[in-house]
Formats: sequence, structure tokens, C-alpha cells
Amino acid sequence: MGILDFLTGEFIDIIHWTDDSRDTMVWRFEREGHEIKYGAKLTVREGQAAVFVHEGQLADVFTPGLYMLETNNMPILTTLMHWDHGFKSPFKSEIYYVNTTRYTDLKWGTKNPIMLRDPEFGPTRIRAFGTYTVKVTDPARFLSEIVGTDGEFTMDEISYQIRNIIVQSFSRIIAGSGIPVLDMAANTADLGKLVAAELTKVVADYGLIIPEFYIENISLPPAVEEALDKRTSMGVAGDLGKFTQYSAAEAMTAAASNPNGGGGMGEGLGMGMGMAMANQMQRQGPWGAAPAAAAPPPPPPVEHVWHIAEGGETSGPYSKAKLGRMAADGTLARDTYVWTAGQDGWMKAEDVQELAQLFTILPPPPPGS
Repeated sequence: MGILDFLTGEFIDIIHWTDDSRDTMVWRFEREGHEIKYGAKLTVREGQAAVFVHEGQLADVFTPGLYMLETNNMPILTTLMHWDHGFKSPFKSEIYYVNTTRYTDLKWGTKNPIMLRDPEFGPTRIRAFGTYTVKVTDPARFLSEIVGTDGEFTMDEISYQIRNIIVQSFSRIIAGSGIPVLDMAANTADLGKLVAAELTKVVADYGLIIPEFYIENISLPPAVEEALDKRTSMGVAGDLGKFTQYSAAEAMTAAASNPNGGGGMGEGLGMGMGMAMANQMQRQGPWGAAPAAAAPPPPPPVEHVWHIAEGGETSGPYSKAKLGRMAADGTLARDTYVWTAGQDGWMKAEDVQELAQLFTILPPPPPGS
């Protein structure tokens, strides 16, 4: 070691890390062969954590702040080194800075279609893609489970594994949700929360969390999308018969306006379609409307039955024909009170329009009068 290296080592007493790459998750403080001086200053900025590793063992973890490296704020390392409070010598330990900010706009997507059972379409397949964010919540666990001894660990080194976990959890949740495919677009926010909660349970073992998960698109196979487009077009067209007639007329017009395109084929096609359309319109009736079905006969009239009130007692019910005979023999008079269903209380027979005619029809004079 030269004199310059020695002097440099003697005056290095500030330990810190700045990074503008936005991709580095863990960076190891390089001592370049110099020991860490007792009493050195450790700077941990917001969005960082510093983890001490001594002889392969995890030691103290420092959150944002400025620290004087002494025995009173390095309890684990002091225990591992069996230091007493009078210790003043330099020591050698590895210091790993861990970025604890969120890594945003990370992409995910399904490589292969996801099989699910849709309540409307039956068994079908879908694809999906979107974005997510990830954050380190337990620097020591993340260092021991994922990073190991890597001196510069980037997001790219773990993003592939996280994407595999996302696809597995998303496939399981989407297949068991029971949400129809056509309604998934309206429920992407709720689905994203469900997937994020499920993912956090898995990546927590790595010291990570998935605070945000977004589903940008859910798509069906091309054949199913084509069938849906046809179904939508039929709904827009409305009356299929009129739409067919309109299409035939358009084809005839196009064939007539292009007499050189295919010789007499266009004329023959136009004549054939014209005859077919004429036959169809003839069967349907004028203006292309289907012949109206014969109107059903009206329901038979409901015959009323009547009750009679005499001397505080009621009798009946009697048909109108019976009342006619009673009017003829005098047992039913004009002032006799009668009632039928739907009538507002008892009324005199002569005041009921339906019964008044029974008293206007008089028999002819008897013979020999």
C-alpha cells in the first residue's frame, strides 16, 4: 500500500450513496481495501437503507439519518465482534445500500392465453397486460433471500421472477372470480386490488410489496372478437330482412354500374338477385312487410246475473232471460231493487239500462179482445 492510499484510507470517514439510474436496487459500498474507521459518519438518505454484513452474517440495519459508527448504535455488530465500550480500532464490514423507493411503470403480461369458464360464452381464453409497482419493505430479508453477495443488483434481475408470480396469481384469481368476460373491463380496478393483495402475500417472503397493480387490457381470441363484432353489427342493422334487401339492392346497383367487370356475369347476378328479392317481397306483401295475421275473434260478452231484494231478503242469482219472464208474470216490477257484480249498490230495475227494456216490451192484446 502506497503512502497516498494510506492517507486516503485515513481520511475516508463519510459513507454515503447517490444514484441517478432509477434501476439499481442494491449497491455495495466499495472500500477499495480500506477499513472503516471507528467513529466514521454514515449517511442514509430518504428512500434508502444501509445494511451491515460482517463475515457473512447480517448485522445492523440503518434507516434514513446521519450516524456516528460507534458501539452504542451498532448493537448487533458489537455483539458479533465482542467489542467493549472502549473499542476504537478500525473494522472491516460490508455495507449494502438498499433502495426503498417505489419502482414504477413495470410491465407485465400473459405469455399464453388463460383458460376460464365464462357464464355466457362457456370455456374461453383471454390475454391481459398492464403495469405494476414494487418496493422493498424489509431490506435485510431482501438482501439475504434475493441479492446475496451481488455488489450491484438491478431491477431487471428480479423483474422476470416477479412477472412469473404475477401471471400465476392473476390466472388463478381471474379464473375463480366468476366475472363475465364482457364485464371485466368495468371491474379492472377491483381485480387489480385483488391481484395486488395476493401478490403481496407471495413476495413478502422476499422482503417486497406490490403497492399498485393495474390491468390495462383484457382481450379475447381473434375468432371470438370477430364473432362479437358480427353480433354487434347485427344489432346495429336492426331488421335483418330489411338489411338483406338493402344489401341486395346495393349489390345490384354495383353490378349495373360496372358492366365491363366480368362480362355478363354482373348482369346475370343482378337479374338473379332482383328476381329473388322480388319473390321475397311478393311473399311478404307490399312495402316488404310481412302479411298481417288474421285478427282473433273478440271474447264472448260476459252475461250478468242479478240478485233481487224484497222484504229485507235477497234471492237469486237470476239470468236476464229469467228476469224477463218474471217481468212478464208480474213477479218483477219496475221498482224492484236489483244488484249485479260491478254495480254501485242496489238500484231499481227500471233505473238499470240493461233491465229497463224488459218493461217497455208489452205483449200483444189477447185474441178476441
